[in-house]
Amino acid sequence: MSEQPVTPEVNPEVTSDDKLWALLSYLFPLIAVIVLLMEDKKARPFIKFHAVQSIAVTVALTIIATVTLGCGSILFLVMIWWGIEAYQGKMVEIPFITNFIKNQGWV
Repeated sequence: MSEQPVTPEVNPEVTSDDKLWALLSYLFPLIAVIVLLMEDKKARPFIKFHAVQSIAVTVALTIIATVTLGCGSILFLVMIWWGIEAYQGKMVEIPFITNFIKNQGWV
């Protein structure tokens, strides 16, 4: 059997449960808050990364949508894409947001 190479974006230690919680964090930001209140989920780096990033991007997109009088609300559709990427086991890199949460020490 040939072994398939693992791409750098995909972490082989991520479980299907981790992927599901990450997806749900992007689709429903309230779930991201709940995840951070659950000790067993918060201890998983993949879940914590996506939950914190989902909350940060939700706040940023809400501000953009408010300032632009709703024109920025279409950006929330991008969160579905990021959720799908997270469900595939990838560490989603969101411009500005990912660096911000890493610099703040949140993940």
